[in-house]
Amino acid sequence: MGGFFGATGHVRNIIPDVFFGTDYHSHLGTRRAGMAAWDVEYGLQREIHNIENSPFRTRFEKTLEEMTGSAGIGCISDSDPQPLLIRSNLGTYAIATIGIIHNAEALISQYLSFSGGHFEAMRRGHVNTTELVAAMIDQKSSFTEGIRFAQKVIEGTASILILCDDGRLIAARDRMGRLPVLIGRSEEGFCVSFENFAYQKLGYTDYTELGPGEIVEITPDAVTQLAPPREEMRICSFLWTYYGYPTSCYEGVNVEAMRYKNGEIMAEHDMEEGRDMDIDYVGGVPDSGTPHAIGYANRSGRPFARAFIKYTPTWSRSFMPSTQTDRNRIAKMKQIPVHALIQDKNLLFVDDSIVRGTQLRETVEFLYDNGARSVHMRSACPPIMYGCKYLNFSRATSDMELITRQVIMELEGEEGLNHLEEYADRNSERGKKMRQAICDRFHFASLEFQSLEGLEEAIGIDKCKLCTYCWNGKE
Repeated sequence: MGGFFGATGHVRNIIPDVFFGTDYHSHLGTRRAGMAAWDVEYGLQREIHNIENSPFRTRFEKTLEEMTGSAGIGCISDSDPQPLLIRSNLGTYAIATIGIIHNAEALISQYLSFSGGHFEAMRRGHVNTTELVAAMIDQKSSFTEGIRFAQKVIEGTASILILCDDGRLIAARDRMGRLPVLIGRSEEGFCVSFENFAYQKLGYTDYTELGPGEIVEITPDAVTQLAPPREEMRICSFLWTYYGYPTSCYEGVNVEAMRYKNGEIMAEHDMEEGRDMDIDYVGGVPDSGTPHAIGYANRSGRPFARAFIKYTPTWSRSFMPSTQTDRNRIAKMKQIPVHALIQDKNLLFVDDSIVRGTQLRETVEFLYDNGARSVHMRSACPPIMYGCKYLNFSRATSDMELITRQVIMELEGEEGLNHLEEYADRNSERGKKMRQAICDRFHFASLEFQSLEGLEEAIGIDKCKLCTYCWNGKE
């Protein structure tokens, strides 16, 4: 994923706001981070660091001391280094993006065929996604026209934040509004952010949330609309179930409150369907599964307990290694059992989602190894049937990496792929068989997924505005 933050104001140095605002997006990426600033004397400055083995704040403390400016942007990236400094017909500017481009190779080939230009090549000829977005923008005679053009030709998602060489900020939410872009205001100026709590902690108040495809220019004195929002929106539902920070609000809906309600709805489903399980404790697969579990416990009347704790002082998310094997090992090392809450207990856990199930399998084995009598599992979202083609929220590179697809292939081969809707339905025979097969594979005492209708109810906005592609394949 990734996140960005920018600010401009009537102050000599706004970089501390940009530093701390960007740091509050560290939960959205673990690979690269960068900051850029504009100062009337020094012009544009830029710094990029690798944050795979050291968190943003540690890597950029020296940058905070050295960089100065009355406007700046920062980003956390789970993909390519950014922000980039670009010199083009539109001037010199810094640019950061969030999202993913699926037709990148086609856009690169088409651009090179007529432009006579070039791109900086990275490993295996890869082109930095943000540089590609800048190349699309620079084909037009203004930032507004260029961003609109980029939004039109990109297959995927791209929210854009630009710092111009006169201190203006230009922000654009992606064409379908799959990701949030919010504006905050203070006495000194304005800021733009993926997460609204990031600026609230810095003394800004909510000013507005950009609509799908909306483009604005931000100065210390005003936010000026350059292009109006589209009517159609498909904001990612997964933001509420997993990616969003608990204190964040998207489209007016708080993440933590949504997760409580989501858990309550799952508990109601179990009660309505007569699942009278002997459960000693309800718990969450931390961290994002915990609030869903609290909601489940509150509604079901079963006590909530933390049967194991994540040890994060030396293994925070920002320190997670890049290989899957090492990530699995570290995930296991971080889990510290509370034996009094596990030994001979029947436990029900709620996870935010079940994608591949690799770490979940190890978690359940860990619980049984520490004396659990039974482990029931609930997923806070429906069965994931399709790899996301709009955002890079999952490291899965193929639909067949999904545990649901693997089990369906085992059950009836290629024919099963013609019945994905049935497999997603907990009341169908195919749906029951898939759930039982996953139970058998992971040694769950029982398994259930939140329904799509339940998830939509928990979010509480018009379902036509929600992207649910990874669950039902509908665009």
